[in-house]
Amino acid sequence: MYIPYGRQAIDEKDIQAVVDVLRSDYLTTGPKVMEFEKRVAEYVGAKYAVAVNSGTSALHIACLAAGIKKGDEVITSPITFAASSNCVLYCGGTPVFADIDEHTYNILPTEIEKAVTEHTKAIIPVHYAGQPCDMDAIMDIAKKYNLLVIEDGAHALGASYKGHKIGSIADMTCFSFHPVKPITTGEGGMVVTNSEELYKRLVLFRSHGITRDEAMMTEQQGDWYYQQLELGYNYRITDISCALGLSQMDKLDKFVERRRRIARRYNEAFQDIDEIKIPTQLSNCESGWHLYMIQVRSDCRKKIFDRLRKNGVGVNVHYIPVYMHPYYQKNGYDGVCCENAEVFYNRAISLPIFPLLTDEQQEYVIGQVIEAVRGT
Repeated sequence: MYIPYGRQAIDEKDIQAVVDVLRSDYLTTGPKVMEFEKRVAEYVGAKYAVAVNSGTSALHIACLAAGIKKGDEVITSPITFAASSNCVLYCGGTPVFADIDEHTYNILPTEIEKAVTEHTKAIIPVHYAGQPCDMDAIMDIAKKYNLLVIEDGAHALGASYKGHKIGSIADMTCFSFHPVKPITTGEGGMVVTNSEELYKRLVLFRSHGITRDEAMMTEQQGDWYYQQLELGYNYRITDISCALGLSQMDKLDKFVERRRRIARRYNEAFQDIDEIKIPTQLSNCESGWHLYMIQVRSDCRKKIFDRLRKNGVGVNVHYIPVYMHPYYQKNGYDGVCCENAEVFYNRAISLPIFPLLTDEQQEYVIGQVIEAVRGT
């Protein structure tokens, strides 16, 4: 038996939705893309949505739409997948890492403000593991210094902050639809926004910087005519993927609730185990529980990790602080140290959490974790 840390939940309705598109006239850039965008935008409470082929593409076009360029700085968290800061580098900007809260593992607003300079253009807060960041404080800082906020909500579709769905708060919010995420399109992503101006720029950058919108073009020569206004990319998503996404949206709330039940069971099982630190859930937030992280003693972490893997529990570690990767180390980040992030990284283990995880599988995981931490 092997239990992964995460996996997709696909049923016959999902499969049939994809088959129906394969039998239709449109395989890409057709009606299912717009339907999927509308569905997600309505769910999160945003006016506009732009679907793309990955969460990384979503972050990239969000930075492009924000006008990030050489000389601009963007503040983000070190505890995230590299895409959260790579998207800044793609635009020629400079990522700046602000330390995390030792309890929530999210970026600290006080550390964000310390990192603001005259070159700062935007903030990319990451809703790590599905736990919303302190968005009131972050939006206050953005307003004070005239910064854009681009939420990395890759883990957080279905999560809420003070009664507001993630996706309805910042200037732009980016989602991922990778198979382990809250819903999947196979690969895919989306940017949502309430700004018509940003929306139009996002649409441009998704597809080569090309438009047929007469209001945006410099002239019109006929129905065949189009113009390239920006240096965009081919980040389009297929109708095949969006048909799957639409079907998955029917189950999103059920998926999130199942994740929450699994997290509660882990909390109950581990709350009195001295060797384990469980994650903190803020009272004014509803996490999407994309990940369930425990912390163990750093000198025992590898031994516990290896034992769990050997016994069929597919644990993982999320994440190596981004600035510690060799690429970043050789490109000016060798002197960076976010103390809380590094302490967390050295102690963290991700446990299996996904909608199809059975009660029996979870009980096995719990038993194996307790045995492993007490056996070191």
